[in-house]
Amino acid sequence: MAKSGKSSKGSRGSTPMTPRAASRIQSAGDQRPASSRTGQTRFGSRAQSSAARNTTGDRGRS
Repeated sequence: MAKSGKSSKGSRGSTPMTPRAASRIQSAGDQRPASSRTGQTRFGSRAQSSAARNTTGDRGRS
């Protein structure tokens, strides 16, 4: 099986979360909160938080 080049653990080479992607993820979870994994784990709100950090440039660096 070929590797896709994407990591599920947020490696340094990963693509940063954007507000548009976070909105899409949260919307999917909100549509089916009880039956979707995204809704059950509240990943949408974490995606929004990550996108906000990426937008402001604050990535925890000193």
